[in-house]
Amino acid sequence: MVDKHLSTQFDAELSGISTRVLEMGGLVEAQVAQAVQALVDFSADSADEVLDKESRVNAMEVEIDRDLSSIIARRQPTARDLRLLIAISKSIANLERVGDEAARIARTVQRLVSSGISSRMRLPMSDLAYEAELATSQLRKALDAFARLDVERALDVLKHDDEIDKEFDGLLRKLITYMMEDPRTISSSIDLVFVAKAIERVGDHAKNLAEVIIYVVKGQDVRHNSPETVETMVR
Repeated sequence: MVDKHLSTQFDAELSGISTRVLEMGGLVEAQVAQAVQALVDFSADSADEVLDKESRVNAMEVEIDRDLSSIIARRQPTARDLRLLIAISKSIANLERVGDEAARIARTVQRLVSSGISSRMRLPMSDLAYEAELATSQLRKALDAFARLDVERALDVLKHDDEIDKEFDGLLRKLITYMMEDPRTISSSIDLVFVAKAIERVGDHAKNLAEVIIYVVKGQDVRHNSPETVETMVR
């Protein structure tokens, strides 16, 4: 009876900490979306709001990591439970970095606005918004896969990762063309290259989350493998 009680308590602790990971994921997803919208709207105020959330994201990572250490020390989990706790640790690190990318975009918006550049200057804002939509969609799918421990959903994230890479490459070519055609856009275009790279990194972190989910469920480390190879490994 005591063992069953302890097991129930442990399950409740795992559920609670997983819920907080999803809460953190929702916060950083909203951060990215708001940062990109601040860029599209040329809004320093919206960028400020993104940066205001950064400390909360950092605090959540520290709090969850501390509780993970406590659970591991007290429960000494094995097998899938231990993999889940390791996966949570890796997941919150990736989510914190997503928050860092959102903050990087927000700071770029602040810099562009303060530089006095016109929001009407010919720049590929809609393309950046589309790249961000792809990246946040990937992040959302990865978080959904985490909530359900759904390998198929995680595989879907891996299969679509190259779409963001292709969008980034296209944006880079477009920005180079703008700089060549109009030297006035050079400074702002360079800033937008870093924005596009930050968005691409959000996609990379979503991919990392998906790989972690597969590790939890299947016990296989699938990093550095193609989606096709991973699919074969987990079947």
